[in-house]
Amino acid sequence: MDLSPAETPRGPLAGLRVLELGHYIAGPFCTRILADLGAEVVKLEPPGGDPFRGWGASVGGNSVWWSIHGRNKLCAEVDLKRAEGREAVRRLAARADVLVENFRPGTLERLGLGPEALRALNPRLVIARISGFGQDGPYRDKPAFGAIGEAMGGLRHLTGHPPGASDLPPPRCGVSIADDLAGLYAAIGLLAACWRRDGRGTGEGAVLDVSLVESVFSLMEGMLPEYGLFGRVRHPAGEAIPTAAPTNTYPTADGGWIVIAGNSDPIFRRLMALIGRDDLAEDPRLATNAGRCAHVAELDAAIAAWTRRHDALAAERLLEQAEVPACRLYTIRDCAEDPHFRARRAVQEVEDPLLGRVLHPGPAVHVSGHPPETVVGWTGPAVGAHNALVLETLAGLDAEAARAARGEERGEEVVR
Repeated sequence: MDLSPAETPRGPLAGLRVLELGHYIAGPFCTRILADLGAEVVKLEPPGGDPFRGWGASVGGNSVWWSIHGRNKLCAEVDLKRAEGREAVRRLAARADVLVENFRPGTLERLGLGPEALRALNPRLVIARISGFGQDGPYRDKPAFGAIGEAMGGLRHLTGHPPGASDLPPPRCGVSIADDLAGLYAAIGLLAACWRRDGRGTGEGAVLDVSLVESVFSLMEGMLPEYGLFGRVRHPAGEAIPTAAPTNTYPTADGGWIVIAGNSDPIFRRLMALIGRDDLAEDPRLATNAGRCAHVAELDAAIAAWTRRHDALAAERLLEQAEVPACRLYTIRDCAEDPHFRARRAVQEVEDPLLGRVLHPGPAVHVSGHPPETVVGWTGPAVGAHNALVLETLAGLDAEAARAARGEERGEEVVR
């Protein structure tokens, strides 16, 4: 299926055909990763578009975030409550390699579009199902957004200050980490399933079950065996890393903050020499990481006394000269203007027909032979931009059936 030679980006996944029945963040983030790597992604949206199009800042009613979220995708409107809309999905799924959905469990089955029905049409189809709690288990039917994944997965408990240090509730980490993690894991799982099917030649499709909760839970490092063996429950540590010292966020003379990571023995000694505390470098109590963790308050006080005498940028440069890992806290402005981000094409200026010139993040993975500046084939398109291409050319519906599939004419409806 060659979607549109003039529009389809080329990358290592060129020729992989992906059908997205996603909304909001998790499913669409998964397919954005695949699209950035060159997959042919067809996004089916409800009439009027994905509700996510209304999130965040906008220009003339067009979401800035959508420009990134929908990039490199062919977008068409489909009303899944109508028989014609469901028929369009079946036709597209029959010709796809991959399908990604993030509805609540059971939704596609009620529409007659569950994995059993779709794989009867296309046994090679790999289906990724992303949900709050997974497709089975006692919580499968509970509603969830990313914040619930953070809460139940254990992350939100860890993002606050140490016990007794603050009466404020633990904050979120600042981005939709649960949704993004689930989308990332789904992309990894899809590629593994496609390798089994195509690389190993089994020809088998697969159904992947990815939950927001377990995606967050997977980040809990050694906390589960620590609890199982010792009954130990890790509590918030604030800015520090409880298992490595000295690593913390320190105040600077200009009111800023700088992160310093003096974890290893030689780096610790270089750091102490820089701040004029050779006595601490030679202290036998601090010769190992375990010893430094036991006396971290003393070390943090000594380092903070030094950082308070320097502006953040000056401190960063001195630490860099001493080969001590350090970085002042970046805002998005700092990221956008930093020459390293620009040189690596992590920040790219692209033309968006709906927004004008706009900054986009480049790919997190640089693949040889596919320069990062070629990743953005086009920005998030307008609602229904590819209706005719997707519904008539690819799904093979006639014009009247395509209109009905979009909900523009009365069709057979299903009970919710």
